[in-house]
Amino acid sequence: MQRRSRSKPIKEPQSKPILLGLITAIVVGVVAPLVLPHLAHPSMAYHIILHIASLTVAIFLGVVSILAYSRNTTSRFLFMTLGFIALAVVEFLYLLGAVGAGSIMDISAIGIELPHVILLVMLALFALGVLRVTE
Repeated sequence: MQRRSRSKPIKEPQSKPILLGLITAIVVGVVAPLVLPHLAHPSMAYHIILHIASLTVAIFLGVVSILAYSRNTTSRFLFMTLGFIALAVVEFLYLLGAVGAGSIMDISAIGIELPHVILLVMLALFALGVLRVTE
């Protein structure tokens, strides 16, 4: 339990392990219809499971950072929250590419993939969040 300076303790509304379990169940439930046809191939099964785990962790970190931002509305928390949301979007795009449900979108004019652009934005958001000087 955290404490505010010179005040009563702050009650944590959710237990993080319960939140992680809930997010894992939701992600697996939503992604299962896309994944089930591809689990017959052992090499693809491991690859897809890795992307599901990464998506779960990214969404969990995004939700935790949203909760932290709702308690402390600073620009640092905002940038970190947006960075985790961008990571979840990238992982979802990679999962779609792994199961073949949608090809990874190319920006054909310059020959780069959309997830790489989003990863660059994510890194920039994390850098802004870490390097931001609070006044």
